[in-house]
Formats: sequence, C-alpha cells, structure tokens
Amino acid sequence: MPNARASHLTRRGLLAAGGALGLTAALSACGSEDKGESASDAKKSGPWQFKDDRGQVAKTKATPKNIVAFTGMAAALHDFGIEVKGVFGPTYVEDKAKGTKTPDVQAGDLDIDKVKVLGNVWGEFNVEQYAALAPDVLITDMWEKDALWYVPDQSKDKILKLAPSVALWASDHSMPKVLQRHVELAESLGADVRTKKVTDAKAAFEKAAARLRAAAKAKPEIKVLIGSASADLFYISTPARPTDTLYFKELGVNFVTPDKLDAGGWFEGLSWENVDKYKADVIMMDNRASALQPEALKSKPTWAQLPAVKAGQVIPRVTEPIYSYEKCTPILEDLAKAIENAKKVA
Repeated sequence: MPNARASHLTRRGLLAAGGALGLTAALSACGSEDKGESASDAKKSGPWQFKDDRGQVAKTKATPKNIVAFTGMAAALHDFGIEVKGVFGPTYVEDKAKGTKTPDVQAGDLDIDKVKVLGNVWGEFNVEQYAALAPDVLITDMWEKDALWYVPDQSKDKILKLAPSVALWASDHSMPKVLQRHVELAESLGADVRTKKVTDAKAAFEKAAARLRAAAKAKPEIKVLIGSASADLFYISTPARPTDTLYFKELGVNFVTPDKLDAGGWFEGLSWENVDKYKADVIMMDNRASALQPEALKSKPTWAQLPAVKAGQVIPRVTEPIYSYEKCTPILEDLAKAIENAKKVA
C-alpha cells in the first residue's frame, strides 16, 4: 500500500517540497540488462553482480562497500550483517521542542547516528550528499513495477547516474518469497546467511506462521480490517497487494476487502462519518509516523463506537515490514495472538 502512503501524504500535506540540488559531476552508471550468473554465485573478492526484481543486473568491479539504501532495506541488511553508509526514507522522528531524534519504526536496529540520512520524508533526497558518499550501489524497495521507492521522480535521473541500483519487490509477492530475495541480496553482498542466528530466525518465522495458520483455522469467523488514519479520511486497505497481508490471507486470515479501491488497487478512503461501512472484529492500524495512531483518534466519536475499538481489539500493523526473519516473526506472532484472544463483536 505504498501508493496509499504517498496518497495519504499528499492528502495530509506532508510531501516534502522536493527538487534535488544540482550536481557538478557524475559517476558513470554500471547497471545493464546483460545475462550472467546469479549474484549469490559471485565471489566476494571478484566482480559483483545481482539481478534485481526489475530484471536488471547491477554490476560493480568488487563487492559493494559504500552502500546507500532505503531505510527499511538498510535495516533488513543490518539484520543479516551488512551495513550501509547512507539511507533515505523515514529514519527518525524529531521532537523539535526537546531537540531530540528517535529512530522511526522503519529504522529497525539501525544506529541512526552512524548513517548519513539523505532524506527523511517523501520527496526528499540530497543528491550532492549522495554523490559525496561515492556510492557503489543504491538499493530500495519496489511497490509498483520499475518505481524505486523513495527515489524522487524529479531527481531520479541524476541519482541513477551515480551508481548501479537494485530494487526488490515489496508488494504483489508473498512475504516468504520477498524475504528469500533479501537473503539472496545480503548473501551476494558478503553476508553469511547460514549462521545459527539466521537459521534460528528463519525457524522462528516458520513457527510463527504455523501459529497464525492455526489461529485463523480455529477462529475463521474473526474478521480483520486493515486501517490507516488521517485527519479527514480513514483508509481501508485490500489484503491482496501488500506482502504481509497477502501472506496472512494465504495462511487463512479472514480479511475485510473494500469494494471501492483507488486507481492503484490499494485502498478505499472513507470519511469519518462512514467509518463503520465494514464490519470487523479486529483492526490492524498503520504504525507509520505518517499515520494518526489510535490514541489520537479518541476524539472522533465514530471511531470510538466501532465494535473492535470498544472491545479493545485494535493492534498496530507494520505496514512496511523490515524484511529480515527476526523482524517479520513478531508481526506474525502479534496477529496470531490477536486472533486467538479475539471475541466476535461485529
């Protein structure tokens, strides 16, 4: 639902002013469409290449060291043991009154003080600072075919001239497949994905999936709604496109499916007067900093009257998962627990 996110941000007036600074010099790009061995087979000491989910092959003379990535991608690579030099996308939440910055939910376990933040909001990407990092590769998500997540359209051409790019699907493919692609990318960059830490994390993920499947089978009557709130609208997402809910649906979770989706096929926006259009027993609420959280919705009478809200059956939803096993496992566990404990209220 990232187009939903972009639409949310547009409606909330949260898009950054945009526009990248000009460059005085550019490095040549190395990406190509050539065929070749998979990146996971590339030797650590020799030339590196990786075929991404656009079908493009990124190539460098040696395994990339100066990596710049979308924040969530950087957090996933960190969990596999690969560190980045710079990030772009939601990285910190700033309290201007206190003069403090705390990690955004999408930063995971990244040390935000040790990476160069090139942009923290939609439309923001400092191209000059990116060039100064002498990037070997840029890595990000892809929610729509060939669209690089959080790489601004207005400066995309300048950015992509500086280094090869890699984009992995973050939609339209089930979570296990997306996780495996992140494993392959991390391995190509030098990560040891056969360590006990990684294999144990994968086993825990599979155990959590089995728990969610069992919970959904035991309580098929429990209806789950995927929500995201703004001041004016309540967005209800389809489970069919995001990787997480697509997987949960495969595991048997009974989701509300809105019937009037936006042009991108992601969500339906409802006015707060009509927020009760769909009946739900459990509500999963977008946990991103760009969305209003349940605590901020208490003043809205129609929200307070929803059966799931009255029953206390509202849980956070990690709308943009960090694709490592250790970060995805709690997502499965939390939904399984919510369904196990849920009462039929709608």
